[in-house]
Amino acid sequence: MSMEEYRERHILAVDRLRGLVAEETVTEQYLHYFQDVAIFLLELENVRRKIDSGAWDHYSIEEMRSINEILYSDIVGDHYGKSWANPAYAAGKFGVERGRLLSMLYAEMRSGLPYAFENRVDYLTILCELFIEVYNCFETACREKGENAVPEEKEIRDIIYWYASDYCDVFLADRILDQIDPERSFAAELIGNADLDDDRYLYRFGEYITENELGTAHYLRMLPEETLQKMADVYTEGYRTGFANTGKDLSKKSVVNIRYTLGFEKVVRLAVDNFRKMGLKPVIYRAASGVITKREHHKIGYTGAIPNRQYEYDHRQDQALFMDKRYIERRLEVIRTVYEQHRDTAAQFAGPAVMETFGEKPFSPESVPEAPVYTEEQKELAVQYDGRSGQITNEYIRGDERSFTIIAWPVPEIGEKYEEIFGEVIRINTLDAKLYEKVQQTLIDALDQGKCVHVTGKGANRTDLTVRLFRLKDPSKETIFENCVADVNIPVGEVFTSPVLEGTNGVLHVSRVFLEGLEYRDLELHFEDGMITDYGCGNFADPEDGKKYVADNVLKGHNSLPLGEFAIGTNTTAYVTGRRYGIEDKMPILIAEKTGPHFAVGDTCYSWSEDIRVYNPNGKEIVAKDNSVSLNRKTDLSKAYLNCHTDITVPYDELEEISVVTKEGKHIILIKDGRFILPGTEVLNEPLEEM
Repeated sequence: MSMEEYRERHILAVDRLRGLVAEETVTEQYLHYFQDVAIFLLELENVRRKIDSGAWDHYSIEEMRSINEILYSDIVGDHYGKSWANPAYAAGKFGVERGRLLSMLYAEMRSGLPYAFENRVDYLTILCELFIEVYNCFETACREKGENAVPEEKEIRDIIYWYASDYCDVFLADRILDQIDPERSFAAELIGNADLDDDRYLYRFGEYITENELGTAHYLRMLPEETLQKMADVYTEGYRTGFANTGKDLSKKSVVNIRYTLGFEKVVRLAVDNFRKMGLKPVIYRAASGVITKREHHKIGYTGAIPNRQYEYDHRQDQALFMDKRYIERRLEVIRTVYEQHRDTAAQFAGPAVMETFGEKPFSPESVPEAPVYTEEQKELAVQYDGRSGQITNEYIRGDERSFTIIAWPVPEIGEKYEEIFGEVIRINTLDAKLYEKVQQTLIDALDQGKCVHVTGKGANRTDLTVRLFRLKDPSKETIFENCVADVNIPVGEVFTSPVLEGTNGVLHVSRVFLEGLEYRDLELHFEDGMITDYGCGNFADPEDGKKYVADNVLKGHNSLPLGEFAIGTNTTAYVTGRRYGIEDKMPILIAEKTGPHFAVGDTCYSWSEDIRVYNPNGKEIVAKDNSVSLNRKTDLSKAYLNCHTDITVPYDELEEISVVTKEGKHIILIKDGRFILPGTEVLNEPLEEM
């Protein structure tokens, strides 16, 4: 459909919304809901017109801030308790099933907020028409069955189902193109042309703006240009090195995806320049907001502040209201069609360069029974979809030809010593890689002698886990562990391997950990032959709620997951920084994983690129890249990959011992009582002694 046709439909839809606000043609119980949502959509239209006319560019910072606050106020703080976006509140007004459906409908209307700032008339028209169709359904029920009549839940569900199914080839197709085509990057153009010394540019994105984003932008303006360049250089050089170290040819690629949080535009602009010198154009796509394109509560892409994490968590499985096998097949058909039509563009995609942030108040979600959740059948469908969509993507963007890098920076919410902490993080992210390379090789030399590694916790920590190691055929040329310096995972500081699953047994326990923005207390996983057999956490009074929480967010809907990675973190400087400033609970896993042994459940670190030959700096080939699950790729690809990889760290202070058990039964102790004792690694204790 042409944009002109969308504009004609848009005029009609907006006129209908204006009339709807004054009508009383649905039962009184639902009247305020429909009027409130219509008013919100008209507010979006008002913003879109200001963008379209250029009036927005002449607004003061105070006017922009006021509009930003108004648009997000409905779900911020205590307001969420009485918001139609809150499934518990909507269920209390309309009953659980209709409440879920209408809360999801309003959340979908809220997904139009960024579309107003991008002047996407087509997207906004589709949303308005969906809302009007549901309203008409209620209106028809009143007219035909009486003033208190309401439509059957199935009628509402069917409308939403066909919206999602019919518009997959708009929203999902465009989402894929946004990820691979640099000509479609709204954010890249804005970052390149904006006056980054004027706070007003932040509000132009249409994201929620708080003191974190403003404070970050203000702080970066105060830094010397050479410091900003250093931050950009370590980020982009890590990306380049990731290709070089794995023998992948970056010159074959022309597109890099930059993911970051608003406020860091000064660094991002410099990084774009660095990438262009490598022959790479940026795609900077927004984190998805709509039910068709988002991945539960995860923010993949650029984003502003998250106005309410509970809101995001409550709506993470809204697809449960309509997902079935036919819908999944429809999505997969769209994905394959888009990639096939844009095969050459997809092949140019090199992978993501991610700039994470940390320091926000830790979040532990409440269990809300009114929120939509997948049935067992839908969980299986979701897992199948992830696997099959991953396979399709890998056909067009090959895993053995792409790479990534990831780095993390603090935001002002981390505390009053923000600037001091930021300086420490710059130091951590730029530590002497050569020193760590040498020390880590000493650890690897000991680990290569082992048939397994035994890890035990200290005090209240119940970890007691034996990790089976790959057996080397030629130790003079081969190695089990990768010597990881600052490339794809910044900062420096770990050695890691893909464990042998058979013979990997025991318990992994950590008192408190944050994974993908969610808090876990007393997280415990049990392994038999490398597979999770039992699990739980202490977040909730009812252990079953804790078990479900882990199942949804760690196991990702799978019945079990393998231990895909075992690593020993060596960045004691990062550990001490966390302790010194009391920010251990706010450290991102990217840094936290370097502050003790960590264990990743899910895919190995080498998924989709196991057959690429990789070498440590000493010239030995890393041969432990597969396990008995990933080896299924040779016979049945659908059984080889889980499409998840979650790192869980046991901090040094909860660690009793890590020892290597050799074929002869000898124990080589690497860490004892939280300290490195292997000769040649004692230098890692110096920051710990300072603490």
